Amino acid sequence: MGLTSLLDLELAVPRPEELQQFWTDHGMQLTTAGTLGTTDRPSQLRLREGGYRHVSELRVECETEADLVAIASRLDALGIASAIGDGVLRCADPVLDHDVVVQVRGAAPITPAAPRQWNLPGAYERIGQRSPACISEQPHSPRRLGHVVFGTSDVEASRAFFVDGLGFKVSDSFGEFAYFLRCSNDHHNLLITPAAVPNLNHYALEMDGIDAIGLAGQKIVAERPDCSVTGVGRHVVGANMFWYLLDPAGGMFELYSDMDQIVDDEKWAAENHRTDWNPFEVAAWNSTAIKPDFFEPVDIADIAKGREAAGR
Repeated sequence: MGLTSLLDLELAVPRPEELQQFWTDHGMQLTTAGTLGTTDRPSQLRLREGGYRHVSELRVECETEADLVAIASRLDALGIASAIGDGVLRCADPVLDHDVVVQVRGAAPITPAAPRQWNLPGAYERIGQRSPACISEQPHSPRRLGHVVFGTSDVEASRAFFVDGLGFKVSDSFGEFAYFLRCSNDHHNLLITPAAVPNLNHYALEMDGIDAIGLAGQKIVAERPDCSVTGVGRHVVGANMFWYLLDPAGGMFELYSDMDQIVDDEKWAAENHRTDWNPFEVAAWNSTAIKPDFFEPVDIADIAKGREAAGR
C-alpha cells in the first residue's frame, strides 16, 4: 500500500518549443501536443509556456483509492488542503508552490535493456565479438523520468509535506540538511536540498547503462559545447552513474543508470540508511570538476524575479 512510482513532470519555461525540439532530437517522443514520452511511458515531461523556468505540476502514483484517502487525512493534519475525485488527489506544495497530483493507475513497466556480455578479469563473456557499444547504430534514448531534485527555502516543511503527508520514504539524508526520498524501489525519486529561492535543481532521465550515458551525452555536447556541468561519474549516495548537462531552457538534467534499489524497507533502514553523509562528497569518482551551477541554477536570479512577479 502507498506510493509506487514517479509518473511525470510538468515544466513551465519561456520557450517550450525550443525544449521540445531539443528532446525530440535526443530520443524522446512527442506523444501529444507539449507532452514528451519514452517508448514505455508516453508522458514523462509535459511542457508549457511560463514567464520563468519552474515546475508547475508533479505527478506520482499510488496503489489504491484507500491510499488517496489516507494521504488526504495526513495532509489535513498538516493543514494542507486537498481534493479527491475520479481516482486522483490534488494538492499544492506549500513551499515550492507547484501542484501535486497523486493518482491510482498502473505505470507501464520498463522494458528490460538488452543483455550485455562483459569481459572482466577472470570472467570473459564476450569472446570473438566486438562490443555493441562501439558498433550499435541504435539511438541511445532516455528510458524514463527517474527523479527530480528541488531546492527548497524550508527543508523541514518540505520533508513534512513529502514524507509525513504524501508518504515518500527516506532512503538517506545529510543530517537534517537534505533528504533523499523515494516513492518506488529506486533509492531516490526526489531529493530536497536547501535554497534561498525555491527552484528545480534538475530532473533525471534513466539510460540503459554507462555507454548509453556517454554516447548520448557526447552527442549533446557536440551540439552545445558549453552545456556539460559535471560527469561522467558515479555518485556516492544512490551509487548511480551520472552526467549532468544543461538543456536549452537553462535547466540542468542528469542522464543516469545503475541506481541502488530498495525492496525491503526494514532491511535497508537497519543495514544501509545513513544520516552522516558529507553533502559535498558528491561522487565516488568523477571525470570532471563540478561547476557552481551544479548546486545553484545559473538562472536563479530570473527564477527569483519570476516568483516575485507571480506573487510567490
